[in-house]
Order: sequence, then C-alpha cells, then structure tokens
Amino acid sequence: MAETYRVGLLGHGTVGAAFEQLLSERAEQIAHVTGVRPEVSGVLTRSRGDFDAILADSDLIVELIGGIEPARDYVLRAMRAGKHVVSANKLLLASHGEELWSTAREHNVQLRFEGAVAGVVPVIRVLQESLAAAHVDRIHGIVNGTTNFILTEMARGGTSYEAALARAQELGYAEADPAGDVSGEDAAAKMAILARLAFSTPVTLDQVIYEGIEHITGEDMAYARDFGLALKLIGTAERVNGGISVRVHPAFLYPGHPLASVNGSFNAVTVESDAITEITLSGPGAGGPQTASAVLGDVISAMIPPASTPETTQSLPVVADVKSAFYLAMEVDDEPGVLAQVAEILGMQGASIKSVVQRGIPAGRARLVMVIHPLLESRFYGAVQLLARMPFVHAEPRAIRVLDEEFTD
Repeated sequence: MAETYRVGLLGHGTVGAAFEQLLSERAEQIAHVTGVRPEVSGVLTRSRGDFDAILADSDLIVELIGGIEPARDYVLRAMRAGKHVVSANKLLLASHGEELWSTAREHNVQLRFEGAVAGVVPVIRVLQESLAAAHVDRIHGIVNGTTNFILTEMARGGTSYEAALARAQELGYAEADPAGDVSGEDAAAKMAILARLAFSTPVTLDQVIYEGIEHITGEDMAYARDFGLALKLIGTAERVNGGISVRVHPAFLYPGHPLASVNGSFNAVTVESDAITEITLSGPGAGGPQTASAVLGDVISAMIPPASTPETTQSLPVVADVKSAFYLAMEVDDEPGVLAQVAEILGMQGASIKSVVQRGIPAGRARLVMVIHPLLESRFYGAVQLLARMPFVHAEPRAIRVLDEEFTD
C-alpha cells in the first residue's frame, strides 16, 4: 500500500467540488507515479469544517475560497506551519503575492498557483522553469475565458453583448455577477502575476491599467469584419523605456497574430524574447474541471521535490503612456471636407491614418471608421478630445486599441 498524502481543501464551490472528484478519480494513478496516494483529509466551507483541525491533519492545503480574507490568513498560517499550499486565487496573489512568496521561502515550503492564470495552459510553469533563463520582453494574453466566449459569440452571429453574456452564464462560463470578468479586473490580476514572474519585479493589481468589454457593440464587430480584424480582450505586460507596462483592454488583432484565432472559452498566452522569438500556449480557460485539473497538477508537483518562487531581483518603474495603434469610429456630417478636417486634427497630435471606411447613414450623416498608426496613447486621446468638440462630430468618438503585430513563418 502507498503512503497516504493528506490534502486539506478550503472551499467547495465549482472548482473545489471538481477538484475533489478529480483527485478521487486519479488517486491510484498518482500513487503509481509518485509512490504516495493523495486523498482529501478535510473540507472547509462556510457551514462545515474547522481550519485548525484541517491544518493539523494535512500535508498540503489547497485554497479555493477566492477573495482576500480569510484566504490570505489561511494560506499564511498553513505555510508558517510548514505545509505546502496550492492556490487558484489570482486576486490574492496579485494583491499580496510578495508577502506570500516570501513566507513560502522563509519556511521552505512550496506555494504553487498554476490554476490562478489561464486555466490548464501551463504558462506559470513555463515562465518559472522552461524560460527561467530567457530575457522576456513582452507577454500578450487572452487570460479570461468568459470574455473571450462573449466576444466570439458576438463576432460569429451578430449577437448582442447582453445575449452573449446570458449564453455564457447559461453554459457556466460566467458567474451570476460577471462584473469581475467583463470589467477586465480578473484578467488584470492574472497579468500582474505574469508580469511579476516574467520581469522579476514586484507588480500588484493596483498598478495594472484595465478596461473591460461592456461597451463593445455589434457595430464594432461589423467594422472588424470590414477591416479583417478579430476583437479580443488582451492583457499585455512588456518592457518599455527601462520600465514595464502592464494593461488589459479590448484590442483588434490582424489575422497573422497568434491570438487572433483563439475563440470560445479558450485562453492563450504569447511570450516574446530575443532568445526564443515567440511561443504561444493555448487551451481551455473557463470552467471548474479545467481549473481543477491545473490545481491537481500543482498538488502532484508539490508532492515531488520542492520548487519555490524566487525573490524579485529588481524594481522596475511602471510606464502608463505607451504607443498603440487605434480603431476610431465617429458619426460625422456627410459633407465635403469633413474627412480632411479629421485628418488635420489627428495630424496635429502626430497621428496618421492607416485605413478608412465611410458609410452614409440617415439625417445627412456618415459613419467614419479608421485605423490609426501607432502613437503614444496620450497623443491619440488628445486628438480624440479635440475631435469630440468639433461641430461636425455627433456623439462621443469610440476608440479601441489595435495590435498591429503579425507573426509569420
């Protein structure tokens, strides 16, 4: 008989229940590979279980409660008691990661968190192990399966945002309260974690600039088709002028970009470095079984010799104003000279037009849509503010970033 490895489980929601079932199903196979047989020794929920008793009777703690407290307290107490911890709590790690990783190193225990970012996509392990010696320059990621599903639905059938969100909730990809996903906060927490690992510098959630997809319309999707673009919620972490920029926002991608064809609830991450050029990892990102699989992988890793999250080696400044290409949509008077005036105002801020489409609409107006070549975001939004005050512009101009990179063989 293999020796028993006791796993204390904190939280028994969608992911927690899926993890317990998966652990039970795979226990014999894991025992065959590792020589020890994992089993859940106790479960803590709001209505059952006692943390101190579970901690005393466990070799490892799996934290799937979510949120900051009491999860932070439980994780710290477990590591100080000499217990390995596996967590899928991206908000906790993005807010208090340095404290947690420092505690893990101090007490010589493992803190593993593959399930916190991108579902079953092993990007954490790749950054910590496979690319540990690479000088990472940039990461782009679709790291929220809920928003990617919604945008895919909108792109495929002209579905409204509201209908696509309802469908995501029906299938279990979106929570009853989807605010954390659709606002971009969930993706921002994940990008903070990836940036910390990629650049070995402290990054917290409050340093990540983010916006969500609530304002995306069917018209945006229609014009994306006209320009041959895909619209995704993109997280970016990159080196900029001796510092780093970490941000999340909707962005159009050209077909040659490796993230452009990532659809449904799938997640994907591209990592760029001079040493490797570019690699892309993709896989299912939303759902209890997918996250549970990543958590179980971390449990198995913790049962084998230790690995730890290294200390940060530098403190890089966070850069807020970066260059980007943009999609710009305006409702304007359908009169001669309007396009020339728009181009002149853009030019005053150093913006140049890459492509343009104009369509007539009722009441003597036209829908003017263009893609702008990359420039500093502050310069672009300065031009947008000027355009919004022009008498020939009706309603607030709409802007969405464009990733103008394409990777080809």
